[in-house]
Amino acid sequence: MAETACPASTLPLPRITIRFCTQCKWMLRAAYFAQELLSTFSTSLGEVALQPATGGVFVVEIHYADSSVQVASPSASGASGTDNNPTTHRRVLWDRKIDGGFPETKELKRRVRDVIEPGRNLGHVDRDYPRQRQPDKEESKADNISQPSDSQPPSQKGQKECEDCQ
Repeated sequence: MAETACPASTLPLPRITIRFCTQCKWMLRAAYFAQELLSTFSTSLGEVALQPATGGVFVVEIHYADSSVQVASPSASGASGTDNNPTTHRRVLWDRKIDGGFPETKELKRRVRDVIEPGRNLGHVDRDYPRQRQPDKEESKADNISQPSDSQPPSQKGQKECEDCQ
């Protein structure tokens, strides 16, 4: 998951962007993920945006403010002690081409939670999560389980579903 620092934004944060391929007809899938994230995180999210694209793309990104910058600190100008220009960060939560297919809803929720509310318990979504995160062998097995259920490798599946985008 790539993370980059960006100049402060005027958009409501945290902001999740789901960029999806219109040629592949992935709008309903993107809308479903948006609905699930909004249902789970409600007002903890500032915004969930759907961005139409082409080229077989399906990327979920989060933009969030660095909470450590928002604490009171002395300023050089002698004004109030809070920083009104917090640094925002961008992190790719899921990229279909890199991560292989589409995320399971519970995995996407875990990745969002880990950024915006790391201490939050997601209930049944977290039931097996701590056990999978401890040993490396079990973690690699869990990664294999979460791959797309189709028998085709992700690259062949993407080519078959999206011949126009290649």
